[in-house]
Amino acid sequence: MAEEKMLDLVEVAPQANPPVCRILDYGKYRYQLQKREKDARKKQKVQTLKEMKMRPKIDEHDYNFKVKAIKNFLEDGHRVKVSVFFRGREMAFLNKGEEVLSRVVQDCSGLGRSEGRPRMEGRYMRIMMTPLPQAQLKQAEKSSAKDGSRKASDNSRQAKNETLPVMVPSQASSE
Repeated sequence: MAEEKMLDLVEVAPQANPPVCRILDYGKYRYQLQKREKDARKKQKVQTLKEMKMRPKIDEHDYNFKVKAIKNFLEDGHRVKVSVFFRGREMAFLNKGEEVLSRVVQDCSGLGRSEGRPRMEGRYMRIMMTPLPQAQLKQAEKSSAKDGSRKASDNSRQAKNETLPVMVPSQASSE
């Protein structure tokens, strides 16, 4: 029957009982499968891992700069590995690194949360930050708020244009 129609007999579900076969054009079937897989990959959200390195004796400006970058990463939906690197005698003061990491977690609490407590890996003390789902919602609200403020300013301009008095020639000559 498949040969008469110049099509192929394709086993679609071999695990089913009884196995399912279809009469179809195999080349077209493969193309549609590849297209479906490609669309599924496009819709998939890729979450990359970013890393931010700090020192236990970090300066205030450097700290603020790095926390700002961490917040941007979390807003974009990336996971962030925050590391504090200890050198030499700094290994005796691990509590300084814990203070830095706890401060980072506290400053980024609106955008992400930490996965567990800080842990030591050699000379590094690390913590993982994952974005909160609400962070993506807040970002969408910010962009819609900007659009709304633009529309409001356009509406106010139109309202100003409508309220301007129109000079009629007879009024201009009487003044």
